[in-house]
Amino acid sequence: MNELSLKERMKIDRHPMPAQLPEERIENFNEVNIGYSLQIAQKEAQRCLQCKNAPCTAGCPVNVHIPQFLTQIIEGNLLAAADVILNDNFLPAICGRVCPQETLCESVCVLAKKGKPIAIGNLERFTADSTTDLRSERKMEGIANPTGKKVALVGSGPSSLACAGDLARFGHSVTVFEALHAFGGVLVFGIPEFRLPKSIVNYEIDVLRRLGVRFEKNIVIGGTLTLNELMTEEGYDAVFIGAGAGLPYFLGIPGEELVGIYTANELLTRINLMKAYKKESETPVLSYQDKVVAVFGAGNTALDSARTAVRMGAKQVFIIYRRSEAEMPARKEEVEHAKEEGVEFLFLASPLEFIGNEEGWLTLMKLQRMELGEPDDSGRRRPLPIEGSEFSMEIEMAVIAIGNGTNPLLRNTPELEFTKRGTLKVNEDTLETTKQGVFAGGDIVTGGATVISAMGAGRKAAQSIHAYLSELKPNK
Repeated sequence: MNELSLKERMKIDRHPMPAQLPEERIENFNEVNIGYSLQIAQKEAQRCLQCKNAPCTAGCPVNVHIPQFLTQIIEGNLLAAADVILNDNFLPAICGRVCPQETLCESVCVLAKKGKPIAIGNLERFTADSTTDLRSERKMEGIANPTGKKVALVGSGPSSLACAGDLARFGHSVTVFEALHAFGGVLVFGIPEFRLPKSIVNYEIDVLRRLGVRFEKNIVIGGTLTLNELMTEEGYDAVFIGAGAGLPYFLGIPGEELVGIYTANELLTRINLMKAYKKESETPVLSYQDKVVAVFGAGNTALDSARTAVRMGAKQVFIIYRRSEAEMPARKEEVEHAKEEGVEFLFLASPLEFIGNEEGWLTLMKLQRMELGEPDDSGRRRPLPIEGSEFSMEIEMAVIAIGNGTNPLLRNTPELEFTKRGTLKVNEDTLETTKQGVFAGGDIVTGGATVISAMGAGRKAAQSIHAYLSELKPNK
C-alpha cells in the first residue's frame, strides 16, 4: 500500500520515459521508448494522491479506473492492475503508447495544477507489457452464454476492435471484415513501428480471437459485399461501421501531380504495412537517400512521416505548417522526438505551387509567409497570408499530411445518410445510423480523431447494439 504521506508523494518528481538515444534510433525502426522498470513504475505510481472524485478517470474516454490500477502497481499486483484496465480498455498496450494522455486524463490530474501530472500513459503501457505472458496463459472469463445473434463489424481499426471485445463478452457472434491483408486499421498502416510495434497490435487482436471474434481480410464492404448483402444474404442481425477516415486530402495547388510527391497515407502504408524500409521488401518506394524532404501538416501523421523520412536516409527534413508551434495538434512528445532526430520546423508558411523539371520530377516549391488572425472554428488562430512575402525552397520529395476524409464506397448504400463533410449521420445517443440495425463510430462519424476516442465510440456502440439485439425476436 502507498504508505507515503501526501507531502512526500507530492515531492516525487515525474519519471521520464527511458528512450533510445537520437543518434542511434534514426538508424533503425525499433521502438523509441524503452519503457519503465518495475522500480520506476512503482515510484511513479506512488505520486498518485488517490483523489476521491478521480478526475483522471472522468478524463479518460473509456473511463479506466486509474487510481485503482496505480494502487495495484504499488502493491506489486501487476495482473490485478491489468485487470482493472481491461475492464474498460481491451487495448492497454496500444493506448499506453499512442493515446494523447496529456490532453485527456493527465490534463486533469490534480498534480498538473502546480507541477507535472502522473505519467498515466507510461504506467498503462508498463502494466500491459509486464503482464503479456500472464494474460496469454489464463482462460478467458466473463463471457456470456451465446445469444445466437450475429454482428458484422466493418473495418478492423480501434473503434471496431473495442466494439468487438464488448460484443463478444455479451455472447454475440462477431465477425470483423477488413479490406486490407492485415488487421488493425490505422494501428498497422498509419503508425510507424518505432512508435507502435506491430507485434503489440497482433497480440491484442489475438486476445479478441480467444474471445471468439472472427476476422476476415481482403473483403471490401461496399465493394466485395454490400451492407444489404451482409444483413440479408449473410444473415447478420446488426452491423457496426468503424471504417475510419482513410481518404487523403490534397493541397489543391499546381504541380501536385509531380513525381516525388506522396500522401502520408501512401507513404506510411508502404513503410509500415508492407515494410518498404527493408531491403528484401517487394514494395517499391522512392529513395529518400540524401534527399531534401518537405512534409506538410502538423499532426501526428505529419510527424510520423517526417521521422520516417529521417530513418529512410533523407539529407534534410522539414515540417511546414501554416500556423505556429503553439497551434500544432501533434503530441508534444512526438514534436520533441522529431526535433531530437533533426527534423526542422518551418512555421507560418503555406505552399503555393510545386515546380518540377522536364522529366516531371519535383525540384522546387513556392511558399508564402503567414500571420495569425482571430481564432477559427477549431479554436486555433486563423492563418492569414502576408502580401508580397512569397519565397521558394529547393526540395526533392514532399509528403502531404493535412488530414483525411471518409471512405466513399459506402455513400451509395440506400438509407445511409451523410453530413456535408462526408461523415456518417448517427443518433448521438445510440450511434445508430439512418439505416436500421446499422451503427457507426470513430473517424467515419467524427472525422480524424484519436485512437482512444474511436475506442470510446466503439464501446458506446457495443452497448447500443446489445440493447438493439436484445429486443429482436430469437432467430429460428
